[in-house]
Amino acid sequence: MKFNSFRGLYPAMPFSSPKEAARAGIGALVGLSVAGFLLSWFDLNEAGFYLIAPFGATSVLLFAVPNSPLAQPWSAIVGNSVAALAGVAICRVVDDPVLCVALAVGFAISGMILLRAVHPPGGAVAMVAAMNPDLVADLGFRFAVTPVALVTSILVLIAVFYARATGRTYPLRHFDDKSAHDTADRPPIERLGLDEAELNAILQQYRQSLNLGVEDLARLISAAEFQVAAHRTGPITAQQIMSRDLVTVNADTPLGDVADLFRHHGFKSLPVVEKDGRFIGVIFQIHLIRRAREDALRLDRGLLSAMARLIDLGRSAPVRAIEIMSVTEPRVTANTPIAALLPLMADGACDAVPVLETGKIIGIVTRSDLIAALAHAGLKG
Repeated sequence: MKFNSFRGLYPAMPFSSPKEAARAGIGALVGLSVAGFLLSWFDLNEAGFYLIAPFGATSVLLFAVPNSPLAQPWSAIVGNSVAALAGVAICRVVDDPVLCVALAVGFAISGMILLRAVHPPGGAVAMVAAMNPDLVADLGFRFAVTPVALVTSILVLIAVFYARATGRTYPLRHFDDKSAHDTADRPPIERLGLDEAELNAILQQYRQSLNLGVEDLARLISAAEFQVAAHRTGPITAQQIMSRDLVTVNADTPLGDVADLFRHHGFKSLPVVEKDGRFIGVIFQIHLIRRAREDALRLDRGLLSAMARLIDLGRSAPVRAIEIMSVTEPRVTANTPIAALLPLMADGACDAVPVLETGKIIGIVTRSDLIAALAHAGLKG
């Protein structure tokens, strides 16, 4: 019992990869460096535009936990600004330094909650104002605009571009945002049967509304349900359900030949390999359509005419497979369980997942393969 009493001192956060740690740290480095550079470049430091310590805490949220409701643009910009106003106002009417700090932070917290803009660094912003009466005397309420609102806005803007460049989503998607297909349907993995009000009620019930957004809760519940469904299928692996007799193309295969293979076999995807069998990418039918559409717009001609030109084997320099293939699609090994395949293929973004062994393709799991395996497992159950 004595030992267990210390369990609360253990880290509550799960392990994170070195890559994610580097991504967050580099993001904060870039954000604060660019903000400081802009202030220096435009010689704004003399006008009260400068970096203060709370911006470091804001950077932690924006770049390390961008999915948190506390890190969203409204929370960051409005939260810091309201806290600055509270700090300046209290500093002007309260002389006792201890009482000034306590009141400033207290009013800042209340203001942020009422405006649905809770941002923890805001408490530090209020303290900066409360502990620096000379600063307040010089800048007054302008402190809330310069530097607080301005620099926070710069950091948020940098966080938006940095998240996109590193494969993250920021700002957080709202529950009623359109899907990746620009339709009102929820992504398949998030179609729970629970509406936004019910999800919000769950967050309120467990007092998690400040730590988790509705969108994240929907995604987590769905991921858990998919995991349970995968467990019910038993220990099925990619090797057991993959297609093995593969039709492949190489990097220099003309798109006319690729189109012929799609038509002859009825495939929706074709792996691209080197001569030694090493996997280098995959071509989906949609890649041909997208390239034809781009050519149609660029050359100001019809889509059918652009497609005919794209797959014309008589061209002096035919377009090759390597020019349109995707190299970012997920890939798995023979021992990858269905539990890992389900979320990869459930959202509609991926129709087929290559199965690799020492860099060479040994099979491919299509959505049809996966559905057949689930149906078979359901019949056995």
